[in-house]
Amino acid sequence: MEPFKGRGHRSFVVDLRRIRRGISLKFWELDRERKAKKVLRCMRYHRYEEARVPHALLSSSASDVVLGGFSDSVSTSESESCYKVIKGSWKQIKDTANKPGGAKLLRKAFKLCEDYEYIADYLENWLSTAYIYTSMTDYPTPSNFLNPLPAYPIKQMCKAIDNPTTGNDTFAKLYGAANIYYNYTGTAKCFDLDDDSDPHGLSGWGWQACTEMILPTSGNTKESIFPASEWHYSGRVSYCKNVYGVEPRRNWITTEFGGFGIERVLKRFGSNIIFFNGLRDPWSGGGVLKNISRSIVAIVAKEGAHHVDLRFSTKEDPEWLKEVRKQEINIIAGWISQYYHDLAHLTS
Repeated sequence: MEPFKGRGHRSFVVDLRRIRRGISLKFWELDRERKAKKVLRCMRYHRYEEARVPHALLSSSASDVVLGGFSDSVSTSESESCYKVIKGSWKQIKDTANKPGGAKLLRKAFKLCEDYEYIADYLENWLSTAYIYTSMTDYPTPSNFLNPLPAYPIKQMCKAIDNPTTGNDTFAKLYGAANIYYNYTGTAKCFDLDDDSDPHGLSGWGWQACTEMILPTSGNTKESIFPASEWHYSGRVSYCKNVYGVEPRRNWITTEFGGFGIERVLKRFGSNIIFFNGLRDPWSGGGVLKNISRSIVAIVAKEGAHHVDLRFSTKEDPEWLKEVRKQEINIIAGWISQYYHDLAHLTS
């Protein structure tokens, strides 16, 4: 068994709360039903094309795209005891690290591959990565989007934390939870917290988060499961200059796309857009959760996670997810039919 090579959390944890995915569309000369299904399969990385080039798109669908997330952040929890254990663990980790022999105890408790000079900071980043990404990919079926995970992995994390066999051992509870994200396959015998690999290309998002998408969402309130903190623009500037050699354009995106009044802006010039949001996805707090117009539609799924509607279908998919996809196909198919109906009248 090999040491776990992680998610590049050291380089990118600063941007974990900002990660988002979206979609763009192209259309082919297919029949109505196949054309709509093709649309759903081709939705990837929407970057506001509807706003930038509305003349070039027939329609678009944005899954868990953050349009209102330039001001605050969202945290979620599965159970009260799970929440309390995680919330209280950060201080316990720091206090333990500062005690004689504490670093050795933490290395043993979390089965780390080596010693770390600033072990409390390393563990905070490592555990935060697991909680954030698992919340985002809390899918109703087993997945391997970021790491191999079971269905509803947040429930499994909290089961590990609430496991009575761990008693009052906070570190054993946290280790069990982290294993859901980092080692669900059971193949890792230790964890390398100094790993800077980037298997999913997050460096591209890090660059965009320093040039276009300045999301002030790294601050945490006292109620958050993460340590309380404040977001400072100066910190973002310093990070971007050190890592990428660029200074952020703080107001570019809201100036370019009207982020402070996105509903009003979209209503004036947008059309044929579906905004899907799953409420189990922390990003949904910055999403479009209600219809803006007759052709700018919001679909909200209580049990949905990050862009779950765009994932490949499986026989284990719950009925609500099948209905969401069917609804999207029907809406898009209607738009396509209307487009060709209007086109026929223009050319006749």
